[in-house]
Amino acid sequence: MKLGLHYYTFSQPTDPAEIGPTLARTAEIADDAGFSSFSFMDHFFQMETSGTRADEPMLEGYTGLGFVAGRTNRMTLGLLVTGVMYRNPGVLAKIVTTLDVLSGGRARLALGASWYEREQAALGIPVVPVAQRFERLEETLQICLQMWSGDDGPYDGRHYQLAETLCVPQPLQRPRPPILVGGGGERKTLRLVARYADACNVFGTGRDQVAHKLDVLRGHCQAEGRDYDEIIRTVLATSPPLADPDAFLAELEQLADLGVTEVQVMPDRHPVEFAEQIAERILPHAATI
Repeated sequence: MKLGLHYYTFSQPTDPAEIGPTLARTAEIADDAGFSSFSFMDHFFQMETSGTRADEPMLEGYTGLGFVAGRTNRMTLGLLVTGVMYRNPGVLAKIVTTLDVLSGGRARLALGASWYEREQAALGIPVVPVAQRFERLEETLQICLQMWSGDDGPYDGRHYQLAETLCVPQPLQRPRPPILVGGGGERKTLRLVARYADACNVFGTGRDQVAHKLDVLRGHCQAEGRDYDEIIRTVLATSPPLADPDAFLAELEQLADLGVTEVQVMPDRHPVEFAEQIAERILPHAATI
C-alpha cells in the first residue's frame, strides 16, 4: 500500500514566517521516506469544521506545489482536489503542465466540483447551482484532455469556449499527467470517473462505505464500457494513523482487499513530527501490504 501526505493545514507553526521552512522540511522528509504523493487542499479559506475556522492560515495550492516541487524528487504532486470553479480550464491545463515540466513529470490533475460557497462569494468566484458545477467539471475534463492531445483546435462547450487549445510545451508524462476525479457522489462524480479519469479518491469512512462506492463505480464502468481494473483507487483516510498504528494498518489491509492502492493521510500534529513518525511507525509496514 502506498501512502500520500495530504497537507491540509498551515496553522502549525503559528508564525507565518515559519510556514515555508516547515513545509519544505516536511516535504523533504516525506520524499526521502518513500511517501508516494504530496497534496494540498484547493481552498483560499480554511474549511469551517468542528475543529477549524475560516480565518485560519491557508495558502494557494498550485503555488505551494511549485514550492514543494523544487525541494523533492520522487513524490507525485497535486491538489486534492482542484475546485472546478476556481480557474479557467485552459489556464488550469497550463498550470498543471507547468508543474509537470518543472517537477520532472510528477504532476497529477485531481478535480472536483467545488463546494465551499463562503470563500467563493468572498473572493468574487461565481457561485452556481450544483448541476452546473458538474457540467463545468465535465467540460474541464474534456478541455484538459484536448490540450494534452495532438488537437490544438477550438473547444465549443455550453459553459466554456476556447478559440485554440494550444499547449506548448506538452507535459513530460506520456500520454499526459494522470487525471483523478475526487468524491463519492454516486450519480455524477463516480460516473465521470468511469468516463474520463485514471483514478478516483473517496473518503475512508469505513470498509463497507468504501466497498459500496467502488461497487457503484464498477457499475458505471460497465455502463461506459470501461475496464474497472484500469482505474487506480485511492482513499483519503479520516482516522489519525498515529493514534493507533496497529488499527490503522489493519484498515489498510481491508482497503487493499478492495483494490485500493494508495491512502492519503493528514497530519494531526506538527507536520514535521507527523512525517517523521509516519516514516518510522507506519510506512515500513504499509509497504508490505
